[in-house]
Amino acid sequence: MKKVRTIARLDIKGQNLIKSINLEGLKKVGDPGQFAKKYYNEEIDELIFIDTVATLYGRNQLSEIIFNASKEIFVPLTVGGGIRTIKDAEKSFESGADKISINSQAVKNPDFIKVLSKKFGSQSIVVSIETKKFAKNRWEVFVTNGRDKTGLEVGDWVKKCEDLGAGEIFLTSIDFEGTGKGPDYELIKLVQSSTNLPIIYSGGVGDLNHITKLNDMNIDALALARVLHYNYLTIGEIKKNLIKNTI
Repeated sequence: MKKVRTIARLDIKGQNLIKSINLEGLKKVGDPGQFAKKYYNEEIDELIFIDTVATLYGRNQLSEIIFNASKEIFVPLTVGGGIRTIKDAEKSFESGADKISINSQAVKNPDFIKVLSKKFGSQSIVVSIETKKFAKNRWEVFVTNGRDKTGLEVGDWVKKCEDLGAGEIFLTSIDFEGTGKGPDYELIKLVQSSTNLPIIYSGGVGDLNHITKLNDMNIDALALARVLHYNYLTIGEIKKNLIKNTI
């Protein structure tokens, strides 16, 4: 039976859990700590915390949130947003993170992936890739929480991340994110054909049929936000669906 991790994605601005559509129009949802504890009690497999404005303002402010969460939550915690230096990474791990997620700094300085992997181990380094389709079978990588173009095509960037020692890819479809209209299956196929790294997919899941269809995608983890935050689906329902489909 294939194992697929169910992950809750917690996008944070300031002290608030927020939700967007296409990474725009951020709306407050509630207290991230309370939502994290709720998902842990409902047996989520992992949690990803993202400071959505960290790169924009040149800092990551999740240390206190992660520290408090790690005292009560005992599943792997990943922290992303604004990690630009070894010191930033160390602060995240010291706060209780098990893994860190990097995006903008990785694009700016790809060797940063190699440096982090050598120091902390590739299993703890996740490269976050936010991408938008611009032509048939072609997607461009974006940074700064989906604000800025890079000129990189997603297939080429994924290969480079793997070569530099990344441990996982956290793939977000900007086109589908927050819409609930279904995942970008074409994007998943392209990325899978470009790398052997484990893939965490995020963007577009709106119902159990979408999750069932992902059965054929061979992803390693599914990061969910909208369907969990607004109680469209429960973690129990999602896991039952996966088991029903031999996952």
